[in-house]
Amino acid sequence: MEEDIAAAPVISVSDLQMRYGDKQVLDGIDLTIAAEEVVAVLGPNGAGKSTTIEILEGFRARSGGEVSVLGVDPARADERWRSQVGVVLQNANDHGKWRPHQLLSHMADFYRPYVDPWPVDELLQLVGLTDQARQKIQTLSGGQRRRLDVALGVIGRPPLLFLDEPTTGFDPRARREFHDLVHRLADLEGTTILLTTHDLAEAEKLAGRIVILAGRRIIADGSPLELMRAVSGTAEVRWMQDGQLHIHASEDATTFVRQLLGAPEEDITDLEVHRATLEDAYLQIVEQFETGQTVDAAEFQEVSR
Repeated sequence: MEEDIAAAPVISVSDLQMRYGDKQVLDGIDLTIAAEEVVAVLGPNGAGKSTTIEILEGFRARSGGEVSVLGVDPARADERWRSQVGVVLQNANDHGKWRPHQLLSHMADFYRPYVDPWPVDELLQLVGLTDQARQKIQTLSGGQRRRLDVALGVIGRPPLLFLDEPTTGFDPRARREFHDLVHRLADLEGTTILLTTHDLAEAEKLAGRIVILAGRRIIADGSPLELMRAVSGTAEVRWMQDGQLHIHASEDATTFVRQLLGAPEEDITDLEVHRATLEDAYLQIVEQFETGQTVDAAEFQEVSR
């Protein structure tokens, strides 16, 4: 029985519909997310990303379709279910006059009737705020405040965490530290993470799977590599030889590089392999959809098989 529960999807969505009056916002979303996946939801403004996430979080009622999150319909979920779902919003209330240790201790009390929350000192260490534990929140840096937001989101040890534009406004160092935190939650704690972001580099770094929404539905679903290969199977190999730059396009860059380096008496230096980036793939997929070309979301998961 325990194996069946573990194998059940964390999120299961079938034919999700959302209308505001006469305006159709979502039209037939099908989505399944397994335990411990890190999934990024991308799409142009107005594609329905926020609406989809809010329905999954239980903050918005849908117009039609079936939705199951942790085995429960969010529209009918109770407080016990909510204790199992972590949410980190883009704009959170800072509680500026509180201190991290004080605020986390206070919030942990709300979870105790349902779950065993993180010990506060252990959680502060996990998110890298031990030294700021008794510092006023209003004096924390932007990156430190965001780590506190995550601590508040995971204090109940949720198996599922939603992150909305997690690093907006971060400097490079704060962004890297936050990414390290997300990797720790996913890799060490086994947390399933669903995030929205406009930062394609961030999506590629954090997520093992990318879902692209446009035109009220999912138009692409696959790993970053699968999406990149789907739009361009060709890689560009560059190298220096005898002082000359050589460039070669190859459908199988790995085999070509092996042959190149295996050639006798070849003085090869500055070898580089360039592929399409996730940003290239995203822009091409969305442009292809917007110009009326057929886009089948399922095809992207078949590319590397």
